[in-house]
Amino acid sequence: MSSIYIDESLILHNLTPGNKEEVLRSMAQNLHEKGYVKSSFIDAVAEREEQYATGLPTNGPSVAIPHTDKEHVNQKALSLAILNQPVEFGVMGDAELTTSVEIVFMLAMDSEHSQLSILQKLMGIFQNEQELYYFLNEKDNTKLMNRMKELLKGDE
Repeated sequence: MSSIYIDESLILHNLTPGNKEEVLRSMAQNLHEKGYVKSSFIDAVAEREEQYATGLPTNGPSVAIPHTDKEHVNQKALSLAILNQPVEFGVMGDAELTTSVEIVFMLAMDSEHSQLSILQKLMGIFQNEQELYYFLNEKDNTKLMNRMKELLKGDE
């Protein structure tokens, strides 16, 4: 039973992307440079987002949870991006609608069971407006990493 990996280098602040594809590619490239995903992950996550939108409106800042198939993953990891300005993502379940996303949780998962488990925990976070504002406003990557680990504790 291995945990999902997250460290300070996977938390990106002050991203000012022009669009969602720039967000996805920046995050995926960072995961690739750190060795967590194969180079194929970069295109695959962008393509999957076009087919299956991952934007989620919340009572706080909107979020997105982009991910793709396990064959593009070397080691499961989570990357977090806090955007300087909101970027439009298609809404999960209805890509014709969009939501202005401020926080992106990119998943690199090596099994479907662990992906489902992480998604369930993330949904709990997304329902807590106070937690979302914490992620949006905290500038210390170590504190963000520790908070994320605490919230995901007990996951495989």
